[in-house]
Amino acid sequence: MKETELKVRIYGDPALRRKSSPVKEPTQTHRDILSKMARLMYENEGIGLAAPQVGINQMMIVADAGNGLYKLVNPKVVKCQGAQAIEEGCLSVPGVCIKVKRAGNVLVEALDEDGKPVKIETEGLLACVFQHEIDHLKGKLIVDYASFLDRIKIKRKLRMLKKKFKDEKLSQSETKSCKLQL
Repeated sequence: MKETELKVRIYGDPALRRKSSPVKEPTQTHRDILSKMARLMYENEGIGLAAPQVGINQMMIVADAGNGLYKLVNPKVVKCQGAQAIEEGCLSVPGVCIKVKRAGNVLVEALDEDGKPVKIETEGLLACVFQHEIDHLKGKLIVDYASFLDRIKIKRKLRMLKKKFKDEKLSQSETKSCKLQL
């Protein structure tokens, strides 16, 4: 297997807006990706990370809200109760925080990294993290929850992030073309 370096994709990258495909059966490759995602999440001081955030279009997330690491495949929220509103940040939208209204309690069904079914009933921060990461699997970002006023406040920041993404993409393609000319 070819060693692949994962990096967090930032706002403007089309990978963040794609709907993820379910994993038929977790393999060693999926387990390796989940481990790399967890490492990347911790390195960036995050508490959750979804596969689309590293450019992988499959339904996988990692989360650790302080009570241990979860590596989940094909997660879905099957039951919601209550409400909470937490100001959320996102590794893919650095520097932007949005107050998001979500369910206060959730029941999540998924497969663990070995393909065994798991049910996780949780509340508070971890419930929020699961909902946030599952949103990523649907191509949804925290900016989609922004109020009209919040959108005005973050408009400049989002433009800068999109420009940064385009500049990085251009820089990578220039590097590739230079290598081809050698």
